[in-house]
Amino acid sequence: MGARVLMATFSHEDDLLVATRAVRGKGLRIVDAFTPYAVHGLDSAMGLRPSRLTWVCFVCGMTGALGMLWFEHWTASVWWPIDVGGKPWNSLPSDVPVAFEAAVLLAGFGSVFALFAVSRLFPGKQPRPEVARTTDDQFVLVIEEAGASFNVATVQQMLIDLNAVGVKERVEEGGRNS
Repeated sequence: MGARVLMATFSHEDDLLVATRAVRGKGLRIVDAFTPYAVHGLDSAMGLRPSRLTWVCFVCGMTGALGMLWFEHWTASVWWPIDVGGKPWNSLPSDVPVAFEAAVLLAGFGSVFALFAVSRLFPGKQPRPEVARTTDDQFVLVIEEAGASFNVATVQQMLIDLNAVGVKERVEEGGRNS
């Protein structure tokens, strides 16, 4: 049997933020929130850690820059040393623009592929919308029904008092990311 969740639908992002803070304040576990666009402050209201994607971007960029600097130095001074206009073989200033472009290229590709891997996105994956109008104009907060002390009626009433348009239960088959 899968996990049971409670899904609350809101019409406005402000209502979603207030409800998220209230639900988290009650000690309930928030599984996810679905919005048609990015909502400022939702990540902190949900208690999420900062993204590590910036570190992936930095490491990929540095790998690209250092790799290109090494490649240019090796090419110009070891593999094919040619004296062009009296320029020294290990002229760093002439190598910097290409190394910068390699850093940007690898940082971009690394960030995109890391995002796809973490999000489990792959070609041909079919979307499974939680609520029909989530990608249009609805905001959905998903709460896990965990523990014997979880009272569905009490939580539903709390969410309705927090301006929820609708609240429904759902059983997740085999986990959310299957």
